[in-house]
Amino acid sequence: MKSVDWIGSSRKDLRGFPKAVRETVGEALFFAQNGKKHPTAKPLKGFGGASVLEVVEDNVGDTYRAVYTVKFEEAVYVLHCFQKKSKQGISTPQNEIDLVEKRLKIAEDRHREWLERKKNK
Repeated sequence: MKSVDWIGSSRKDLRGFPKAVRETVGEALFFAQNGKKHPTAKPLKGFGGASVLEVVEDNVGDTYRAVYTVKFEEAVYVLHCFQKKSKQGISTPQNEIDLVEKRLKIAEDRHREWLERKKNK
């Protein structure tokens, strides 16, 4: 089973979500840890393929999103968890995409460092 690593404030942000949403995201991460894709997970547009996934969950009129990457064989990195505030359209706001891109780079660096430490042991 892959490990789960949280980037930035993603874990703290997820903890602020309603319980039903946290459970869905937790289930999706469990699927990812086991090399499977949760039925509600879909590729996040603009990240070239299915290595960055998004779970969108509605709860009492609000929409919550969790974004994670399954790009690495050894770990799942949770990149961003947020409540979608915009009522215009279903697309992810650009500032949220920018944060995901930034955190994906952090995850890539962190994973590369982890592999180096593992190799040097």
